[in-house]
Amino acid sequence: MGLMTANAPASSATSRQIKVMVVDDSVVIRGLIGRWVNDDPDLTLVGSHRNGRLAVEDVAKSKPDIVVLDIEMPDMDGLTALPQLLRNNPTSKIIMASTLTRRNAEISLRAMSLGATDYVPKPESNSQITTSKEFRVELLEKIKAIGGVPDGGASGFRASRAGPLNARGAAQPTARTQHSRQSLAKSGTKVVQATPEKAASATASGIQLRKLGSARPRALLIGSSTGGPQALEKLLHEIGPQMRSAPILITQHMPATFTAILAEHLARSSGMPAAEAQDGEAVQNGHIYVAPGGKHMLLTKKAGQTFIKLTDTPPVNFCKPAVDPLFETASEVYGSAILAVVLTGMGHDGAAGAKFIVDAGGSVIAQDEATSVVWGMPGAAAQAGVCAAVLPLNQIGSKVLRVFRGERS
Repeated sequence: MGLMTANAPASSATSRQIKVMVVDDSVVIRGLIGRWVNDDPDLTLVGSHRNGRLAVEDVAKSKPDIVVLDIEMPDMDGLTALPQLLRNNPTSKIIMASTLTRRNAEISLRAMSLGATDYVPKPESNSQITTSKEFRVELLEKIKAIGGVPDGGASGFRASRAGPLNARGAAQPTARTQHSRQSLAKSGTKVVQATPEKAASATASGIQLRKLGSARPRALLIGSSTGGPQALEKLLHEIGPQMRSAPILITQHMPATFTAILAEHLARSSGMPAAEAQDGEAVQNGHIYVAPGGKHMLLTKKAGQTFIKLTDTPPVNFCKPAVDPLFETASEVYGSAILAVVLTGMGHDGAAGAKFIVDAGGSVIAQDEATSVVWGMPGAAAQAGVCAAVLPLNQIGSKVLRVFRGERS
């Protein structure tokens, strides 16, 4: 029997560098990020401005692919500048940079609802930024994943020109991929045996799809990362009113301050009770549970009742919270009565956990490449052969509702 592998669509990226603009009122931060950008062969700095007004005036001329935008600045702040930047150069992708305060977290999430593509948590002081290797790595990784780097680039990235949700364009897994593909291979999820028992059909791109599990789901699990907050709000707005008979458990890659506010946003968009999960709480139908930043969310079962378990163990797939621990432990608790959805995000988190779900008889849906901000996580799951469907974001909600009604189409 042969091995089926996914033939990814050709990248639309060109050989040119990604153009970056930095907007921050701190000359130290502008200079530091500018040096990081210019030191990377895949990137080039085309603008550096101390406030939003100067950036708005320059963006149509410099045409950056990525704008790293501070929130708090004199004259014109980041939230005020955001819509004007997008109006003057609609192809720019905006990454909000903010310190981990509740106010800035709220503004960053609001900015994403207004068109920003992603955010990056910024250390609180210039000295911390200067010495923070983690901030540098995360910022450059997001710039490349969202902006796109041609095949064979010095960074090892492979990405097309990622666009906003519901636009054509996508991005492949990021620098994490070199390590993560080895992990997938060890777990047996990189390729899939093309057997009738496992597969229902193959997509036009060569991705092998599985049959839906036979059991009616009793829980919905969702994993997401880059672009996830926007995708989650859209999905839960669509399905929330009809998801009272099951819990929804979400792992979104975010720091602690952000996950609490994300839960509040999801409560408003879905009309369901939503909050950060608490260690030891019982899982209830009709409730949304968001993994808190800095903790892994697991599920356990005792005397017939499902409970949340939060752990402070090391990061998984470079992430904390990570999707894989939720998926794996949920498969032990719910068995075949699971539907999992892998939404837009960098890396491969969720692919190994999805294999536990399908091995237990459950089902997995992945967001497609065209509507993903970054087709890393859903792409890894799709290419691992664990998905029953790979769909545009605007079709996932209706599919989820049909599966929960027991329909097989």
